[in-house]
Amino acid sequence: MAQNQRNPPFRAEHLGSLLRPKEFLEKRSAFEKNELSQADLTKAEDESITKVIKVQTDAGFRAVTDGEYRRAVFWGTFFEELEGMTEVRNPSMDLFRPYVPDIAGFIEKGHKPGQSCLCTGKIKHKGKSTLVDQFEFLKTLIPEERWGDIKLTMIAPPWYHLRYKDGLAFPKDVYATDADYFADISQAVRDELDILYAAGVRNVQFDDPNFAYFCSEKMLAGWAEDKSNTKTPDELLDAYIQCYNDSIKNHSSKMHFGLHICRGNFMGSRHFSEGGYDRIATKLFQTLNVSTYYLEYDTPRAGGFEPLLHLPAHKNVILGVITSKFPELEDKEKMKERLYAAADVIAKGAGQTREQALDRMGVSPQCGFASHEEGNLLGWEDMKNKLALVRSIADDVWAGQP
Repeated sequence: MAQNQRNPPFRAEHLGSLLRPKEFLEKRSAFEKNELSQADLTKAEDESITKVIKVQTDAGFRAVTDGEYRRAVFWGTFFEELEGMTEVRNPSMDLFRPYVPDIAGFIEKGHKPGQSCLCTGKIKHKGKSTLVDQFEFLKTLIPEERWGDIKLTMIAPPWYHLRYKDGLAFPKDVYATDADYFADISQAVRDELDILYAAGVRNVQFDDPNFAYFCSEKMLAGWAEDKSNTKTPDELLDAYIQCYNDSIKNHSSKMHFGLHICRGNFMGSRHFSEGGYDRIATKLFQTLNVSTYYLEYDTPRAGGFEPLLHLPAHKNVILGVITSKFPELEDKEKMKERLYAAADVIAKGAGQTREQALDRMGVSPQCGFASHEEGNLLGWEDMKNKLALVRSIADDVWAGQP
């Protein structure tokens, strides 16, 4: 069972990705055109990460990240580096469920995914982490006593499944069932966590837009119409939760695990799905063995706070009431009132006082500032202002706490 943990999570958090400086994006573009060497790109990454770490520490954030600057997109390359998983460029649209929100979003705009990753053989970790070097560099920038605060973001273990039509996520001669497929993915994640734990990682945030898709009426309607599906949405949700629990079971007593649920943060500050957490709240909060939930609550599309009635008394929630999509600053006092309103709901559900509920809460933007390297529709100073607002709200609500 997930443990009641604190520091991490902290009262003021952000969700991992941060805007890239313009000059850094130019160097990444040059690298992709073979106009810049790997050594020069790494140097640019190091310099930009050093700069953005200072932005975070100056703003009073403890759970710092590298802004995901070494990744082009938030999910990184964990799956591509596994044995048995193959990156596919310009995949056929026949592979995909057209009603899954991110795929539907591409279709709506007349686009298609430029990349995906498919199981083509038995899945196995190769023994080399794609994430540990990112963490090792951060250790050179942070005092040793704070290494455990560093937040490492990871992609959801079931990430490359929901988008594919039933039976197309893996070859039937490799895995007979979804359960067999998920079992090997969970083992690969456990192997990754072994490496990360040995390096000193103690704070992991899984990023998972798929859970929010189960709240989408459009997706559920499309699912019902698709007669090729052999599972109900509820059955698949159960399978994903089990995949998570199997992935972290060896480390949940010695690392902090959080789950960030997002409704999409694509180029141009675009979202993909809508719908409150009501449909998944009980299972999500009570059967998924993470300690902390980072939830999107910056717009009405996330619904009300009522699902928080189901949050157990030993778990935390970080409320993303500040948007990372646009530059306009929220009203600080109104955001504090929203936190207090959420605390009252949490308190009612757990039989606690408002103060006890607040003790299990924090505040953040609803998502990262640059889930894709191009970033959202705001500037560098806008991002700093948003981070400062989050810190200021936290200081008012939880005076003197990190």
